[in-house]
Amino acid sequence: MYEVPFLIAAGAIIGWFTNVLAIKMLFRPIKTFRIPLLNITIQGLIPKRRHDIAKSIGDVVEKELISINEIFDRLVTEENKQEVISVIREKLIKVVDYKIPAIIPYSIKSRIIDYFDEQINKDAMSILNSSIEGIISNTAYKIKIGEMVEEKIDDLELENMEKLILSLASRELKHIELLGGLLGGIIGLFQAVIMRII
Repeated sequence: MYEVPFLIAAGAIIGWFTNVLAIKMLFRPIKTFRIPLLNITIQGLIPKRRHDIAKSIGDVVEKELISINEIFDRLVTEENKQEVISVIREKLIKVVDYKIPAIIPYSIKSRIIDYFDEQINKDAMSILNSSIEGIISNTAYKIKIGEMVEEKIDDLELENMEKLILSLASRELKHIELLGGLLGGIIGLFQAVIMRII
């Protein structure tokens, strides 16, 4: 009579404990541990495959999530370009004004300055855009976002990585633990039913 609740409880506890242990073994042991008699080495999955995981995440970030061109697009807005052109205009006009000899009449000097100002207004944006495109094309292949992400993940202390992953997925991991208990309880119930039939 007590076997059915006992088998259900035992199955639930075993199922729950197995999943808790499996989740712990994702991270632990951090360093390779050798079992002397069996000559088996054990290490947590994440510490063991850390570099592969970091590389995979870096590749996904670079290929699927963000590119260097997108970063430049966010940094180089029309507003930023206008600010750059304003600074260039101001500096050039000062230089032109300074370099024109004092013997040149003011009316001619102001026409020269107006001409430079007009040229800046006309051509500065296209020159700036082509310069930015050149900078992007020259630097885009040098800046590897995937490698940067990979290095950051590789540099994380394993304990910090564990805390990070557990904080991000704590609810899901808790559900996995509980699901193990539920499945274990169901298996215990089936065992009890089979034992009754036999």
